Amino acid sequence: MSTPTAVAKPAATPENDAPRDFIRQIIREDLSSGKHTAIRTRFPPEPNGYLHVGHAKAICLDFGIAREFAGWCNLRLDDTNPGKEDPEFVEGIKDDVRWLGYEWHDLRHASDYFEVFYRAALKLIQDGQAYVDDLSPEEMREYRGTLTEPGRNSPYRDRSVEESLSLFRRMRAGEFPDGSKTLRARIDMASGNMNMRDPAIYRIRTVTHQNTGDEWPIYPMYDYAHCLSDVLEGITHSLCTLEFEDHRPLYDWFVDKVDLPSHPELWEHMRQAGFHTEPAKPRQIEFSRLNLSYCITSKRKLAQLVNEGLVDGWDDPRMNTLRGLRRRGFTPGGIRLLIERLGVSKQNSVIDYAILENCVREDLDASAPRRMAVIDPLRLVITNLPDAHEESLSFSNHPKDESFGSRQVPFSRELWIEREDFAEVPPKGFHRLKPEGEVRLRGVGIVKCVEVIKAADGSVSEVRCTLDPESRSGMPGADRKVKGTIHWVSARHGVAAEIRLYDRQFNVPTPDDESDGKSWIEHINPDAKRIVRGWLEPAAAAAAPEQRYQFERLGYFVADRLDHRAEVPVFNRAVTLRDTWAKQSA
Repeated sequence: MSTPTAVAKPAATPENDAPRDFIRQIIREDLSSGKHTAIRTRFPPEPNGYLHVGHAKAICLDFGIAREFAGWCNLRLDDTNPGKEDPEFVEGIKDDVRWLGYEWHDLRHASDYFEVFYRAALKLIQDGQAYVDDLSPEEMREYRGTLTEPGRNSPYRDRSVEESLSLFRRMRAGEFPDGSKTLRARIDMASGNMNMRDPAIYRIRTVTHQNTGDEWPIYPMYDYAHCLSDVLEGITHSLCTLEFEDHRPLYDWFVDKVDLPSHPELWEHMRQAGFHTEPAKPRQIEFSRLNLSYCITSKRKLAQLVNEGLVDGWDDPRMNTLRGLRRRGFTPGGIRLLIERLGVSKQNSVIDYAILENCVREDLDASAPRRMAVIDPLRLVITNLPDAHEESLSFSNHPKDESFGSRQVPFSRELWIEREDFAEVPPKGFHRLKPEGEVRLRGVGIVKCVEVIKAADGSVSEVRCTLDPESRSGMPGADRKVKGTIHWVSARHGVAAEIRLYDRQFNVPTPDDESDGKSWIEHINPDAKRIVRGWLEPAAAAAAPEQRYQFERLGYFVADRLDHRAEVPVFNRAVTLRDTWAKQSA
């Protein structure tokens, strides 16, 4: 158990301009009626993989509501499925929650409560509410029935309390092989809700657990462990996505039938284990999950991408895991802005990925300093400057915010410019550099192309220009108008860099839709990652890992959190300056 990082505060109602949705309205009513004096929530991921962008909505809602109403939120690891879980994922989940800007009141694990779950199961058997079943998993599925046909009672459903108690204790002692027996709730095999047809409570699994080792050969099912964990932690509002709506009757059934608050011996056990939360009867409330186009959020499929080497790991910037988005350069503020703008509802829908990208752009536009970089370099030589010419020019770090200050940028006779900023045969409407044409060099002055040098293969290798000295800052011709302005990097002072250009992982909005005869893997975007060699102004190369910049006229980039070093810079493109997919889909 971790030491609490915060204490519960008196309940408060958010200001009038706070988000207003059906969940927050329920909470306001619960506070005003006196049903609750403090709000307690929890975020309960299973540690069998890294969190993805879909989890961000749950994180922002669980932790955000607790913060808004001066309550608290636990981070609880639902570790009831050993064999698929790993401490690496636990640490990753903690890191992702903190990266999004939240801190938990207490760190809990479902395994903290295994003894209580076991004792509560004994109570259910004693009360005639549970029985040990010998049906195999295949037979249980057959007996369960269908959506249109009721299930059938197991031949073991009428076992006596004494026999089920004996068998369950022997299950706990490890006397039976995996899958040979199951503890089931005795509810209603004819229920129209499939979840209420005598669901499993415990199964036998002789698998080592990451926290409890080999202490337990039986493990509780999610529906059973989840609701009792909420009670034990004093959770008031159990927020979950819509797929759990049909599970709510079972959630309430377990809470009511176990009735943990009426068993002081279980609470004494919890206090001896170091837990002192008072019990509560939580209310489950469902909301629509975050579904984005061009995305896969199945943990199984995300793991497949990693295991088959289709990506470079869980934090590959092509992945929509939170670790991947972070490494790509997306911001916590941009993701929180998306969640805020989408709001909370019960209507499932697919959100255009461009909305997330625009939220990230908006956040970065305000927070990212500007730098100059060239990612497809073409040499430009200013012939009317001396070979040894160099000077230092002052540039604002942010054109919209003077508080960012300024920096010095070296300028010399030879520069790198973007290859696309020169056209030997310019298309209609082209306002950049062309033979005998003029363009303004950002922060320098106006240059005119006087000569084009070509390589042996006929490609342009260099453009030679003259600089109009009267067009420089402070000179009489500084205000002379030309239609185009381009950026540059000093060839003498620029720092070579690896630039990784990332884009959407899939090239269709619904990669899971296989109606076109293709599998989801066949929809992987082959251009989702491209690596180029570029040049940076020195101030960009000196960035710390995870420093984000707007590379002027190119997009928003981040210094890679693992590979970047000042002497060998590596930058990842987070997003372009504009939505480049809009044209493709038009």
